[in-house]
Amino acid sequence: MAPKLVFVLPVVLLGLVLQAILRPPPPKLCGSPGGPPLTSPRIKLRDGRYLAYREDGVQKDKARYKIITVHAFDSTKDFPLPVSKELVEELGIYILAYDRAGYGESDPNPKRDVKSEALDIEELADQLGLGQKFYVLGASMGGYSVWGCLQYIPHRLAGAAMVVPIINYWWPSFPAELSRQAFKRLVVPEQRTLWIAHNIPSLLYLWMTQRWFPSSAAAMHHPEIFSKHDMEVLQKMMAMPKTIENKSRQQGIYESIHRDLLVAFGSWEFDPMNITNPFPQNEGSVHIWQGYEDRLVLVELQRYISKKLPWIKYHEVPEGGHMFMLVDGWTDRILKALLLGEETLDV
Repeated sequence: MAPKLVFVLPVVLLGLVLQAILRPPPPKLCGSPGGPPLTSPRIKLRDGRYLAYREDGVQKDKARYKIITVHAFDSTKDFPLPVSKELVEELGIYILAYDRAGYGESDPNPKRDVKSEALDIEELADQLGLGQKFYVLGASMGGYSVWGCLQYIPHRLAGAAMVVPIINYWWPSFPAELSRQAFKRLVVPEQRTLWIAHNIPSLLYLWMTQRWFPSSAAAMHHPEIFSKHDMEVLQKMMAMPKTIENKSRQQGIYESIHRDLLVAFGSWEFDPMNITNPFPQNEGSVHIWQGYEDRLVLVELQRYISKKLPWIKYHEVPEGGHMFMLVDGWTDRILKALLLGEETLDV
């Protein structure tokens, strides 16, 4: 009996240690004892979670266009859409931003996936009385929520736009060689992080919190991921007075940025390149905007998607990086294309 205990006890102890290391700490819920304060209006969803939101633009009951915006990775609803007040007033645009699950002041969703993100948007629209149809605009990581809307709630959309939307390298419709070559163009820490998120998700928390090797370049804002244009954008932003505190991770890094990586680069229930046109009578439109110099979302794969889905209007910005929509009036152009169908100078 003693020899067995000598063998079994270390194994059990090792298992408990690994479990403690691999298991992320519980999130600090907003409004809970010791948690971050509640400062935003929220709705209660069907599953009991709370979703925080922010309204902007013209009054909802006077709006001609109602847009739900989906924020990017490591961001929140509090970063305003960089659209001119003149355009908002001229077109009568109401803008509804919200914190995605686990971000800002929205409760985490341990079952978060692409479908739940789309259903959160639908329920938010219903509870705030946006009507049967509304527009969605997602940037970067927020793009997967828009893909979810196109798959699961296309009947609710008046139109959709994605700006440098993330690409999952494991979508089945990608030719293996094309996907492999594009993946190898990413900086090495990003390759490792995305590979772990897709293949060994249980190790992602440990990988993202270890200090021996660099993990996600995007999470650490590594300079290598920014193009020349992105660096110019960042310099302009740094020169501006800082008026908004980034509260994206305040409830915990696992349920915000880690969960984002797991959902975006995990196995999806559908292949976006099999989605059918939600506007067969041209009663609305879907757009993808992509910067040619983007180092986080690569142009080759975005072009392939646009060829597979020719009903999506594809716009390529020759000198644009990942952050091009933040300056030079690009958001106004994006909204004019989405809402009015105005053509822009694209490649």
